[in-house]
Amino acid sequence: MKQQLRISSILIVMVFASFFTVVQAEANHDLTRTVNQQLFGTNFTMAIRDLHSGELTYEYYGNRGIKPASSLKPLTAATALKVLGEDYFFSTQMLMDGTIENGTLKGNIYLRGEGDPTLQVKDFVTFGNTLKRKGIKRIDGNIYGDDKWFSGDRLSPGIFASDESYYFAAPVSALTTSPNNDYDISTVIVTAKSGSIGSAPSISVNPNLSGLRLINNAKTGSPGSRNTLLIRRKYQTNQVVISGNLPHGSAKREWVTMFNPTLSTLHSFKNTLVAQGIQFGASSQVQYITVPAEAQSLGTKRSASLKQIMPVFMKLSNNGIADILVKTLGKKVYDTGDWKHGLKVINEYGTSIGLDMTEWKMEDGSGISHSNKVTAVQQTLFLVKQPHESHYATLLNSMPVSGQSNRLIGGTLKNRFTEFTYKNRIQAKTGTLNGVSALSGYARAHSGKWYAFSILVEHKSSSPYTRQIDMIAKKMLSVY
Repeated sequence: MKQQLRISSILIVMVFASFFTVVQAEANHDLTRTVNQQLFGTNFTMAIRDLHSGELTYEYYGNRGIKPASSLKPLTAATALKVLGEDYFFSTQMLMDGTIENGTLKGNIYLRGEGDPTLQVKDFVTFGNTLKRKGIKRIDGNIYGDDKWFSGDRLSPGIFASDESYYFAAPVSALTTSPNNDYDISTVIVTAKSGSIGSAPSISVNPNLSGLRLINNAKTGSPGSRNTLLIRRKYQTNQVVISGNLPHGSAKREWVTMFNPTLSTLHSFKNTLVAQGIQFGASSQVQYITVPAEAQSLGTKRSASLKQIMPVFMKLSNNGIADILVKTLGKKVYDTGDWKHGLKVINEYGTSIGLDMTEWKMEDGSGISHSNKVTAVQQTLFLVKQPHESHYATLLNSMPVSGQSNRLIGGTLKNRFTEFTYKNRIQAKTGTLNGVSALSGYARAHSGKWYAFSILVEHKSSSPYTRQIDMIAKKMLSVY
């Protein structure tokens, strides 16, 4: 009797397994049909894994290397959280030397940076208040910046010369500032407002001019005229050129990168101190220097924790933070804050969790380089490894959430998957470059199960393939 029951149980299990296999095959067939419809004529890689078991349930050219764009950022984030720790913070120190005589500092002020992406003018105000509390009303020396924490090229490999003035390709320094809480490092916000017809627009710079030089060649046009205004920093200079036509009654703003973020930060610091009433001698300069051993610390500004910075980094897809993390990893592990050593740390982390890092071709940690390559099979393997890491909750919470209109929740997915059926069911990192579109992360399917997925597409269209990728993701959600 027991033998018969055991045989019956085995048969039932086999029937259910066979049924599941047939259903899975039909689901994958439907999914493949949608992929073929949406990605015809493109170069792509796609894979899906069961998040619980890690099993590869679907792949279509899964081992083909494709440019990941910003879908590379989760690996950078995970490495930083693992190696630096969730409680890691960046710091900027103010120091001085010399003596104070009758309210005048007969010496120099120093800022020593360690890559804080959150440093802002409000922190310079705090530093200025510190100086005033010490009775300093005038500085007869110089302001020096020590950015030796990082080394090597400021621009990440693979950045085109034509992109050098845009915020997404900002140079990296251990001493830099951000104009607001999006932490777009090494940038200022330039705003042009129309004047009277035929006159030049008025120009303002937030947080301040920071050593940049404005060249205003623009004109205010008649109402309804074509807006051709351009705000660009001239390549490899501090000259910001404003040109073109700005219709009367309108305005335009642009994030412009600093050519030399260290010197611009020092100029911004000096401008802030002057605005607070601290005077400088006529010969006062801003320059680089290594802080001398005898300099006296006046205080240190600490950033928010890495855990707190992660949502801004990932949800807003901040390239500057990615670059800072790469260099910081190299500095902390190998005492060399450059691209080579930072990427070495990322590769070592990937290997430690079982990834085949020969399948990851990385020239940066942000995904901006067109030389980066990865396969969907490897990306999904990385994703299914993360729930076993102590930082998983932080990594997951930093990913954009489908259909959430709050930009610090929905991030780059706030206007995608907004239908009730799909809202909140995808937490994933987007990726966009010229001719490249990507979506990689986690999805809760119609069955209630969670999956890790990756869709990377290289296409000829000048427009992103977001609609096509979203159609595929929606099909995945419905058939699984």
